[in-house]
Amino acid sequence: MSWLSLHSPSKRSFSLGSAPVSTEPEINLIPFIDVLLVVLIFLMISTTFTRYQELAITLPTANGSESVVNNKQVHIAVSRDGHFAINGKVTDRIHLTSALMQLSNESGSTIEGGSIIQVNIDADARAPHQAVMSALEAARDANLSNIVFSSQTKK
Repeated sequence: MSWLSLHSPSKRSFSLGSAPVSTEPEINLIPFIDVLLVVLIFLMISTTFTRYQELAITLPTANGSESVVNNKQVHIAVSRDGHFAINGKVTDRIHLTSALMQLSNESGSTIEGGSIIQVNIDADARAPHQAVMSALEAARDANLSNIVFSSQTKK
């Protein structure tokens, strides 16, 4: 054996206990896909689907004459920000019932007397639902049952 053969670079190996690895690391996608499929199945099963149902209704029409009874009209206006006005006079929710009771007592809302109070609720299209319900509750608390909602025709 010669000096050259012992110290040639092809024969040298420097290792710290393991053979050198020349392969690149791999990412195994199969378990990742399995986990995603399980999550997808879980979401599909646990999600509730709601279907909105619509009712097709046709409003009734009527031909008739106006009633003979003299109706006193009270207009309750409900603004888009939820404020109230009775016959143009601004009031708040607390005084709404008492004002309607006072109007009811002043006119004597009985059919025998020939006078009935008709409550017209003129609510803005964007008025809160709670404000309109408050006006209905105030009319109920004042024992006024003849309630009409105002609307306008589309142009």
